[in-house]
Amino acid sequence: MTTRREFLFRSALFATGCAAAALPLEANPLGLPIGCQTWPVRRRIAADFPGTLRLLAQAGFQDIELCSPVGYADNGFGGLARYKPAQLRRIIAEAGLRCFSSHFTIQELRAQQPARLDWARELGLTQMLVPSLDGPRHPTLEDVKRAAGEYNQIAERAARAGIQQGLHNENFEDAFVGQRRVYDLLFQYLDPKLVKFQYQISALQFGMRPLTYLTRYPGRFISLHLQGWSAKTRRIVPLGQSHPPKDSLDWPRIFHAARRAGVRNYFLEMSLPMMEASLPYLRRLT
Repeated sequence: MTTRREFLFRSALFATGCAAAALPLEANPLGLPIGCQTWPVRRRIAADFPGTLRLLAQAGFQDIELCSPVGYADNGFGGLARYKPAQLRRIIAEAGLRCFSSHFTIQELRAQQPARLDWARELGLTQMLVPSLDGPRHPTLEDVKRAAGEYNQIAERAARAGIQQGLHNENFEDAFVGQRRVYDLLFQYLDPKLVKFQYQISALQFGMRPLTYLTRYPGRFISLHLQGWSAKTRRIVPLGQSHPPKDSLDWPRIFHAARRAGVRNYFLEMSLPMMEASLPYLRRLT
């Protein structure tokens, strides 16, 4: 089974090349700024971080979600370590963007959480997400309880620093213990006050439907990663292309469920042309 990262990387091969038109900034789903996860543009970031931010702002994005220069050093983000957090904050602001969320690996939080918390606070982050708790691919219930207990402790320390800890859904989280998915078990064992969830729409490839989770666990979600999805081709597509084999998702219902679930922000995460092609639809989906 492919990881979310590998899956999204391959999705770039299917980009349409469409560019966003001039877009009004006031019309956004949920009344929230439209965000962009920076993973899809990691090669651009490695080559020219300020220039990449200007490109994203010109496309119409208002918020970005970073990846840690420590945990993602080998994936295009290592060069960000040469900037102090205050410098990063200034570069982001000068591009006309905001950044309050970033992904970190569970390994770096295990090894150096105090330093990573200091970096996050200086940057102005209020959310720290991990993509996975990195448990075994064939876990036992004790494995799940152990991973949840460790992450509750990490999240408690983050909360004392004024930062909300969150969890994505990939790899370990889409495994099963008997007939129960690890992701569902984690809603039981993770402290709802300390850990919020960031739902990855393309988890559809593993049979995880966004409406099911957003309605099943109200109040547990803080964020979304958005991808359009073709049920016929099982490939990522730009959002809002409503006729099969294009986008098969009911986005108005998804955003309605997201509002009720407590989602506070969302980030497109596809190839850059696909993200640009999704923006006009999102601007109309108020």
